Amino acid sequence: MTILIGLTGGIGAGKTTVARMLAEIGVAVVDADKVARELMKKGRSVYNEVVVHFGSSILCQDGSIDRAKLGAIVFKDRAERIALEGFTHQAIWNDMWDKYLALKAFGHCAVVFEVPLLIEAGLDSLVDEVWVVFCSYEKQLQRVMERGFTRDEAMARIAAQMPLAEKVKKAHRVVDTDTSIEATKAQVQGYYRNICGGGN
Repeated sequence: MTILIGLTGGIGAGKTTVARMLAEIGVAVVDADKVARELMKKGRSVYNEVVVHFGSSILCQDGSIDRAKLGAIVFKDRAERIALEGFTHQAIWNDMWDKYLALKAFGHCAVVFEVPLLIEAGLDSLVDEVWVVFCSYEKQLQRVMERGFTRDEAMARIAAQMPLAEKVKKAHRVVDTDTSIEATKAQVQGYYRNICGGGN
């Protein structure tokens, strides 16, 4: 049996760091954002749908989608965010599921799906375990601002997602990133050992 772990959390919570920690100990990680970038490359069906809806203003000079411009639109307008999710969510999930089946065929003990909107999209019911990466609001805000956003922009992006405290209620395991990197890593490795005994 290959256990499917859904790794989630809000922007700035530390999902990417936790996913990297899991990858470093040999766990197969499928990143929804990377899949989305692949599906939104020029010539793909998702690219075509997004460009038809949002128009050429979201494109770079080479015709590729400027994710920063697209992000600025969807984080300000809930209706546009829902529209984007309608174009992308099912296609992303289908691609990730194909990757999971391939990894399962190789006999992996566990596979991690790193999905920011796992719970919001109702995908938490499709995984065996939900891991929520958690930190304080102040830490989350600080981390998002360190990415170059103003305080207001960072607050808007955090507000566009389900609060971390709500996500925690859906979690089988909570990874606290308010602590040191070493403490977080020990927590992640401990959780994984509980599932797979350290192997994969």
